[in-house]
Amino acid sequence: MTSAQDSNKSFSPHKSFYDHSQAELHWQKMWEDHQLFQDQANHFVAKEKSGEKLDPLYLLFAFAYPSGSGLHVGHVESKTALDIMARYKRMKGKDVFFPVGWDAFGLPAENYAIKTGVPPVETTKQAIHAFQKQVRRLGISYDWASEVATCHPEYYKFTQWLFLELFKAGLAYKKMGMVNWCPSCQTVLANEQVVDGLCERCDSQVVQKELEQWYFKITDYKDELIEGLEQLDWPEPTKQQQLHWIGKSTGAEVDFELIDVGNGGKQALTCFTTRIDTIFGVSFLVISPEKFNQLELMQLVADDKKTLVKEYLEQASKKTEEERRVGEKEKTGVNTGLKVINPVSGELAPLFVADYVLPHVGTGVVMGVPAHDERDWAFALKHNLMIVPVIAPVDNLVTVKEQTEQFNHQQPQVCTSEYGVLINSGQYNGLSSKEAQQKILADFSQVVRATTTYKLRDWLISRQRYWGAPIPIIYDPEGNPHLVKEKDLPWLLPTDVDFKPTGESPLVSSQEFAKRASEYAVREYGELIVQNQKNGWANDASDWRPEYDTMDTFVDSSWYYLRFLDARNQEIFADKTRLKMMMPVDFYLIGPEHIVLHLLYSRFFTKFLRDRGYLDLPSGEPFAKMRHQGMILGPDHKKMSKSKGNVISPDVVIERYGADTLRVYEMFMGPLEADKPWDDRAVQGVARFLSKIYKLFILTVEELEQTEVEKSHPKLEKKLHATIKKVGDDIEQQKFNTAIACLMEFTNDWQSLTEQKESMFNDGDLERVAKILAPLAPFLSEELWSKLGNEFSIHQQTWPEFNPALAQAETTVIPIQVNGKVRGELEIETDKLAQMTKEQILEQAKQLPSVQKWLVDQDGNSRGVKKEIYVSGKIVSLVV
Repeated sequence: MTSAQDSNKSFSPHKSFYDHSQAELHWQKMWEDHQLFQDQANHFVAKEKSGEKLDPLYLLFAFAYPSGSGLHVGHVESKTALDIMARYKRMKGKDVFFPVGWDAFGLPAENYAIKTGVPPVETTKQAIHAFQKQVRRLGISYDWASEVATCHPEYYKFTQWLFLELFKAGLAYKKMGMVNWCPSCQTVLANEQVVDGLCERCDSQVVQKELEQWYFKITDYKDELIEGLEQLDWPEPTKQQQLHWIGKSTGAEVDFELIDVGNGGKQALTCFTTRIDTIFGVSFLVISPEKFNQLELMQLVADDKKTLVKEYLEQASKKTEEERRVGEKEKTGVNTGLKVINPVSGELAPLFVADYVLPHVGTGVVMGVPAHDERDWAFALKHNLMIVPVIAPVDNLVTVKEQTEQFNHQQPQVCTSEYGVLINSGQYNGLSSKEAQQKILADFSQVVRATTTYKLRDWLISRQRYWGAPIPIIYDPEGNPHLVKEKDLPWLLPTDVDFKPTGESPLVSSQEFAKRASEYAVREYGELIVQNQKNGWANDASDWRPEYDTMDTFVDSSWYYLRFLDARNQEIFADKTRLKMMMPVDFYLIGPEHIVLHLLYSRFFTKFLRDRGYLDLPSGEPFAKMRHQGMILGPDHKKMSKSKGNVISPDVVIERYGADTLRVYEMFMGPLEADKPWDDRAVQGVARFLSKIYKLFILTVEELEQTEVEKSHPKLEKKLHATIKKVGDDIEQQKFNTAIACLMEFTNDWQSLTEQKESMFNDGDLERVAKILAPLAPFLSEELWSKLGNEFSIHQQTWPEFNPALAQAETTVIPIQVNGKVRGELEIETDKLAQMTKEQILEQAKQLPSVQKWLVDQDGNSRGVKKEIYVSGKIVSLVV
């Protein structure tokens, strides 16, 4: 063995005691001094230019918001998971790009400014600094040279440039629209920012308000946004959420004639349906309040109904869209007294106005077929409306004629949405649903038309707040928008702003901003001003004004993955060569709360930039593979929050046990995607495990200093190679908990042989132990590496190879049943199984995360196991 350099000396005051505090700070400084894994984007460019083979891997964690409260342990999980992958993949020879940045604009900082008077730029800077310090202390190997923050002018310059490009392409426009408005925050909220009708930030009641707003025309990409999902390695539920949000429906538009009860006049109401085969079962029509007002139908309502209808419309106007969706099951609505004629059956049906019908879904008018739609069924029961079955199930045991006779004039007890054969449908009786759809479309082509609809709406980006990217628009005296030219970006946020909520953007109060717009108008649009003086415009530019709204923070965070690749480029948002070299992102880890809008907007931007020629990415898909992390719950099994008093600070855990313990514990808690409660006792168990590794390592090093060992103990060598294989395979699959469990098992075997004075390891195998620990516990592994006298750093070494013959272990897989259903599997080495007691098997079975969740109630309390059965080597059965 060689002696280590001075810079690598251990800080352990006792050979068997690991001082995590001093050691971790030492290695953190070493990494920073040596700029380990920094400026990778530039390094990759240089490597490719030199002709070296580049094997890039782009790992990305969702843009983090730097709150003033700092990190809690829930934030640690996802960062650690990706860091493990980054460190492992580097050791496997990959050129890993692992950047970091901050989604720094938004309401929280602005609300804090309103409360304290401290400008958001100051509080945000402080918050970012605090986050940086905490993340570095965790040993997350981010490439800090590519760091960005959305609030920096160097970043939002290109957010504004993106707006210009969309405007030039006809995909950015302004129009009047109904929005969710928070009276307290004095700003527009996206639907996902409204929780149970309340603002997610301040819990104020959200109201509906009509404002002129800027929109991005994402609907131009609706079909491609659907088709692109097929090629992506994403969780299937996430894909389904995206499809649901886009909401493509193929069906037919039907014109129902509205009968004016006053004078007999007629007016068409067009509804959309995916089941034109059920049209003979229509017993009512429902129209959205917005559509009712738009068509000015109140003038047709009889006087004795007007008051009731007006009151309902007023109540509906106070509900947010999300409230209307949530309240859909209540089926509120009023009969307008108006009637419509079914264009196919000729029957009359009453017209209701109901807020569960949304104006932008379909046509805002829905035909009610209660026998074959659960929503219509509930509405019909509540309002005592007819329920006429018109589809009979296909049954090979009876003829269509018998089916028709059987179901005619029979009041159904339940509704069914299944396809079948038509009954109670005149000349279409006996036809299959598909046959009837085609024939009705052909027979009634004047009033029934095949069509496709989408739920997706254009992206509303205007926000009436200060702390966001200014929209780069100025208006002339007639209100026409003019772009701030690309050469003049960034269009800076002013600093002389009053943060007090007024219902308008705080930018309205800025004299600096108004003066800048006037001066800009003279400089860039002076000829236009002179040319139009004859039209009554002011002789100077004082009537020109800036756009006071700022952009939705989703705009900032929906292209950041591109900026990381060329973060310091002030000429373009990112070099095209770099984008081609690294895009798409190979692995994206993101919380399940962002699976719809953020992902949809990011995909839209990427496809748009591809179409404008800025990005050579044919698919236009930014994230090739994506997974979601679960939530770290408080010790009370509830979501961590200050109000619940269950927040755990990583700083406290690190001070007491070390960053490695925190990292390994969070990875060991359970599957990455699962929600898991914090347990202080389990943290202590992980700390003891890492301490055990250190002590065993030191004892072995001492032995090697006195005795040269050519070959490791056969049993330990075999176990080590099996562990190398298992840990590597599990990291590849993000099964960090089972990788750690395997390491713990290996350590127990190592300890057992050590106690028997048989734990002989040679240098090479001891190095392998340190290497497989490196991605999981980077500080401790660095310390162990130095103990062997090796050069800095272990994280620049290659992942150890395993001998397939030695790694092969005979195992027995025991299925675990809970109340008769298989909930997990226990895999145990066959030779160990023979030595285990029934009690040990049962205890291990109950500790499996996949089994454990069936042994507790929704509050995390034990349900109590009433019966335990173990058939040796075959099955475990638990009854709760």
